[in-house]
Amino acid sequence: MHAAGGAIPFARFMELALYEPGLGYYEHATVGRKGDFFTSVSVGPLFGELMAFQAGAWFEGLAEPVWVEAGAHDGRFAADFLRWLKGHRPEVYGRMRYRIVEPSARRHGWQQEMLAEFGGRVDWVEGVEALGDVEGVVFGNELLDAFPLERFGWDRSSGQWFRWGVTAVESGFAGCRLPAGDLASTPLQGLPGELLEVLPDGYTVECSPTAEAWWAKAALALKRGRMVTFDYGYEESDRFRPERTRGTLRGYREHRLVDDVLADPGRVDLTAHVDFGRIAVAGESAGLKTECLETQRRFLTWIMAETLKPGVDFGEWTQSRVRQFQTLTHPQHLGHSFRVIVQGRGPATEAG
Repeated sequence: MHAAGGAIPFARFMELALYEPGLGYYEHATVGRKGDFFTSVSVGPLFGELMAFQAGAWFEGLAEPVWVEAGAHDGRFAADFLRWLKGHRPEVYGRMRYRIVEPSARRHGWQQEMLAEFGGRVDWVEGVEALGDVEGVVFGNELLDAFPLERFGWDRSSGQWFRWGVTAVESGFAGCRLPAGDLASTPLQGLPGELLEVLPDGYTVECSPTAEAWWAKAALALKRGRMVTFDYGYEESDRFRPERTRGTLRGYREHRLVDDVLADPGRVDLTAHVDFGRIAVAGESAGLKTECLETQRRFLTWIMAETLKPGVDFGEWTQSRVRQFQTLTHPQHLGHSFRVIVQGRGPATEAG
């Protein structure tokens, strides 16, 4: 921070706190009851099984489809997905490849151990630029919320936006105000005056140019098929909310909100809601067509309904599966706050 004049943008702080090799949070984080957060994957295998079932429809017409997963963490989703596909759609399993985008050597090792039973069916690349031409699906679950994000605050007295930064203090780290810089690539460009007039001092808005750039870059690798991601977030119409005066940035440790998101960097999960409106624009700018932007509850319910049709081999809906489905779709759990966006290139196939 001394080299940066005593302060760095929050995005840089978040990048170091989460991804610094050997030290960042995601270099050692655990998921589930013993970790810091739950995901749809940690609920049980049903999420991966439903997506594997849906892959059968999405792969139609593709001779050698590829399922690309970014943000695979320990590889559990891939194991659930491939295990179901191998057991219920062996003809699809036999002609598809599973590719994981993973820049971390440590997480790569976790994934290799988890997926050893699938042999050469799985391969890895370090970044989306190494994917080549993809025919299939590019997928992420709770991926985009973990990209470093910019935080902007409103200075009511000057009528100007500023950029939140982080500076070192005797007790650790503290927030500070930095010049906003160019706002052209943010959701703050061209806001109506009547909105600005009612914003309280310090009103904070987040955006993640790195997440949007990643989505657009991955879209360019998609020759035919779909890009799909699940995350908690909001659509364009909910970008400014009166109750969201300090943004959506949160810190989690052992399933509890932390009071100070700047304390204990590397030991706290930092995350914020995804702006799905801007993600949709990023994909459409790269030539994709938005097929679906919906709640996780409705999307998974569509797929579940297909599994119940006569003659469909999905496997029995046991009590365990029903409980998992309820957690995945209940409005007070993951069903309402989580969204899914599906964007495609080529012939469209509706969910289910």
